[in-house]
Amino acid sequence: MQRRQFTPALAALVLARASCLALLGQAANAFALDEGEAASGVRAALERGADSAVATLGKPGGFLDDPRVRIQLPSGLKGAASMLRAIGQQQRVDDLVNSMNRAAESAVPEAKPLLLNAVRAMSVEDAVKIVRGSDTSVTDFFAAKTRVPLGEKFLPIVTAETQKVSLAAKYDAVASKGSAFGLVKPEDANVEQYVTRKALDGLFFMIGQEEKKIRADPVATGSAILKAVFGGH
Repeated sequence: MQRRQFTPALAALVLARASCLALLGQAANAFALDEGEAASGVRAALERGADSAVATLGKPGGFLDDPRVRIQLPSGLKGAASMLRAIGQQQRVDDLVNSMNRAAESAVPEAKPLLLNAVRAMSVEDAVKIVRGSDTSVTDFFAAKTRVPLGEKFLPIVTAETQKVSLAAKYDAVASKGSAFGLVKPEDANVEQYVTRKALDGLFFMIGQEEKKIRADPVATGSAILKAVFGGH
């Protein structure tokens, strides 16, 4: 049997092959994340997102000063509002809009415990769906798990706030005119229900903005796990 000559070229080839195998092994280890660890990383990111959304909205001006989430009068009432402005009642319209937004800002801090509980109860399967899902999978998760209980939590707070400033009477005075002509949707005819729904819309919108940040720059979260699981998206 002829012996293979161990030439410098062959030695270099063997070393190169060994180096490649080592690098592949390291890469495999890096991406072979334990499912539990990956789920924990996703939970941590979602907690930060929920914290940020609540902190942003649950303060004076959180809704009112942000045109993306500011609660306006229903579209069917804009004509009535314009009519009030035309007869010198601009302040009444402004007071109404301000009061609706203040009510939403007062309710939002109550969302934090429910959002965090939903995150902590997240299963590994939920975490996988979020990582592999669309750009709105985090927001969709929160909405599916918390929108109904949050609505129940928000409604009495919004009601209490609207009663403090007689918001219900102001709104109903305008809404009744629009409702009589079919300009106001049934779900918008009650001020407490309307503000609660719009407050939830704003909250989930803001969570969606946090989700975009996580997906766009997972490294900024400070989590190596998130870099691995979101980095390819």
